[in-house]
Amino acid sequence: MSSFPPHASVRFPPALRLAVALLALGATLPAFALPGGGRTPRAIVEAQSDTPPALRGVEVEEHLGELVPTETRFTDALGNEVRLGDVLPKDKPTLLTLVYYQCPMLCNLVLNGQVSAMRELGLELGKDYESVTVSIDPKDTAAQSLDRRRRHLQAMGKPETAPWHFLTGSEQSIHKLAESVGFKYTYDESTKQYGHAAVVHVLTPEGSISRYLYGTSFPPSDMKMALVEASHGKIGTSFDRVLMTCFKYDTTTRRYGFYIFGFIRVGGLMVFGALSTMLIYFWRRELKKGATA
Repeated sequence: MSSFPPHASVRFPPALRLAVALLALGATLPAFALPGGGRTPRAIVEAQSDTPPALRGVEVEEHLGELVPTETRFTDALGNEVRLGDVLPKDKPTLLTLVYYQCPMLCNLVLNGQVSAMRELGLELGKDYESVTVSIDPKDTAAQSLDRRRRHLQAMGKPETAPWHFLTGSEQSIHKLAESVGFKYTYDESTKQYGHAAVVHVLTPEGSISRYLYGTSFPPSDMKMALVEASHGKIGTSFDRVLMTCFKYDTTTRRYGFYIFGFIRVGGLMVFGALSTMLIYFWRRELKKGATA
């Protein structure tokens, strides 16, 4: 076995030194700086995962700030053809859900969770916000929309005239809307069911996507903050607007969390207001003393 003499310097060829340097650099680079952005092609990920074939491709791509296609045409619960823009209010935010009426479980859980949160918002449907539900199944009918609309409004204790719109449409219209909000769903021919995510989309009065609320149960505080945020602070109380300063949406937990810098900012304004009030008080008192002297 060969060995190097003590204290001998080993000289590697320049090409080998360059290769070692590149390997070391590659180990320290972030994933997005590596070739291909550090992403594994979806086909490979799905092939190596345990996800059932019927659910592959089901996801939500967040398109925050993008507009929904307001010119897209649907059918309302009374059988009338309407533009999506016709049922979106121009002066208040909207809760948008994509479901289908023959869904055996998930869609009902999402809508029931939405109803439960809406009942505890402290905001009034129609006055502060509106809601739109669109079926992703082109075979669903206006009669089914009317039945679902009646049932969910009754669960909220609202009259049938309340502005919660249930819409059906053609496959083209449905796909266009779903693509605009990043709602990726699939259809399993063997079970005649759709695979889809559980999510409520929050839209601004202008029809742009403001927030995504995930799951089958929605904390009323999160839904309320999302609506206040989407309305640009035009709905809710003054306290709600203060809360929006102290709480910030966390994209990791997908919840609104305490925002320390916002709290410090509000605290600073309160201290400034208190000092200003105190200075004005003493200034006025000195003026009164000077006037009576």
